[in-house]
Amino acid sequence: MIVSNVLLDNTYLRTKLCGMYAVCGNITDARILFDQVVLKSSFLWNIMIRGYACGGYSGDALLLYRQMSTFGRKADKFTYPFVVKACGDLRVEEIGRRVHCEIIVNELQWDVFVGNSLVFMYTRFGDVASARKLFDGMPTRDLTTWNTMISGYVKNGWIKSRCCDVCQCGACLCRFRGVKAGYIRSNDAVESLRLFRRLHLEGYLPDQVTFITALGACGQIAALQVGTCIHAFLIRNRSLKDLILGTALLDMYAKCGYLTLSHKIFYEMPENNLVSWTAMISACGLHGRGKDAITLLGQMKEKGIKPDKVTITSVLSACSHAGLVEEARHIFNQIVKEHSMNPSVEHYACMVDLLGRAGHLDEAFRLLKSMKCKPTADLWVALLSACRVHRNLSLAEIAARHAFALKPEGVGSYVSLSNMYAAEKRWKDVEMVRAILRNRGIKKDPGCSFIEFDRVIYRFLVGDKSHPQSDCIYSKLDELRNLVKGCGYVPDTRCVLYNVEDGVKQKMLWDHSERLAIAFALINTPEGTPVRIIKNLRVCVDCHTVTKLISKLVRRDIIVRDARRFHHFSHGSCSCGDFW
Repeated sequence: MIVSNVLLDNTYLRTKLCGMYAVCGNITDARILFDQVVLKSSFLWNIMIRGYACGGYSGDALLLYRQMSTFGRKADKFTYPFVVKACGDLRVEEIGRRVHCEIIVNELQWDVFVGNSLVFMYTRFGDVASARKLFDGMPTRDLTTWNTMISGYVKNGWIKSRCCDVCQCGACLCRFRGVKAGYIRSNDAVESLRLFRRLHLEGYLPDQVTFITALGACGQIAALQVGTCIHAFLIRNRSLKDLILGTALLDMYAKCGYLTLSHKIFYEMPENNLVSWTAMISACGLHGRGKDAITLLGQMKEKGIKPDKVTITSVLSACSHAGLVEEARHIFNQIVKEHSMNPSVEHYACMVDLLGRAGHLDEAFRLLKSMKCKPTADLWVALLSACRVHRNLSLAEIAARHAFALKPEGVGSYVSLSNMYAAEKRWKDVEMVRAILRNRGIKKDPGCSFIEFDRVIYRFLVGDKSHPQSDCIYSKLDELRNLVKGCGYVPDTRCVLYNVEDGVKQKMLWDHSERLAIAFALINTPEGTPVRIIKNLRVCVDCHTVTKLISKLVRRDIIVRDARRFHHFSHGSCSCGDFW
């Protein structure tokens, strides 16, 4: 009617119509109307910038922002939140900081909406320190401010491993779509939970996003007691019918080592969708329950829910953790036939990892070479890791060369190759690789373990003596060392990758972070209670052997989550069946 009555010459109506199109996501028609207005108001510029920024056209939003000043319109508190959002989404840090300076010049930095967007932007840049400085300086905060900061800590503490890069949206639920936990930056997760507590103490009522983020932080550092308290709060407030929160709880308990509770929550949900099914499948995989994951896939399809590429990645990863080679081959071969999708890089990564770790290195190499697209650095790293397990140095060097060329800053490939040279006592080659790391300024994450006691997260580094109970911890380690020696334990010094005397190597093994955490737990917790530890790196062979023996000698279940999976040690054996 507007067009037919030739009312589009009315600037007010053009502006309203442009806004309607922008809000509804019809950015093309919105831009046509925008361009037809000769004298554009600041309000109209803001509508269009917002439409671009919220519609995923961040580059266009920034371009329009620059054109705005050329046409004599000044950005205001309604412009900057979306310009800053665009900078964060594009990760254009230099431009983002320049916009921040303009905001300060215009004295708008303490507007709550502008401030929220700046906190978001800096967390997207990975600069949590700057985000926190802004957060602490804001005279007024709302729930969005708290959620943005808490979520920022969690997201920057979640570094995806080679099979996790399956979602680029940045939403909190991304962690439910992943498969393998990557490295853990404990300080970020702990600080996230501190902020969550502060939010509650300052009288804010957490919303769905807050709870999801806090539960994600609990899962990262295995803060089971805190996670249980959040669960109790949700029960009291009758929030467990919320599918997204239920999935968050399921994920948290799985990452804290309570797969039974994950199952219970999953089956008690009033309904399940693709995300919750995938989260449950992923949880089974993390605990080495590959056959359960395959069963869940079948049940999911029987319910009429079609798996997507993330679900298939989760199942293949579960097969990898359990060594189910034939089952994984069948699922991989059915991706095109049954699921009408082409194998993704993540699917290939799972298969290369599985075949390689199962000893089928040649088949893994052929599969990698048969890909229609060029293999990524992470695929070569997967093959390199498998070569390390089976000590195939010649193939490892081929994989390493490809990984170096594609991702020169990737520390994992250098460390794996250096460790293989060390195992073969090729110390000159070890020093060569380490020199490359030093020259490029690449640093390896130190091994560390975390344990929760009395709602406090304790962090132990290799050889750590900073804990107040350090003397008691090392005394307990001496006691444990004598006990396991009495069972015939012989240290596997191949796990120490330094050119030092054998006696020094044995001492270094007993300084490993997970042993310190175990000793701390045995000192401070009642007899018979399970010990739950999380480690940021893969458990070494010697620690795996020692932990099995300790579980038998002290009659305790010891649950360790390393960078790959869970290990449930009980009565002298491990749930992984020594396959990890």
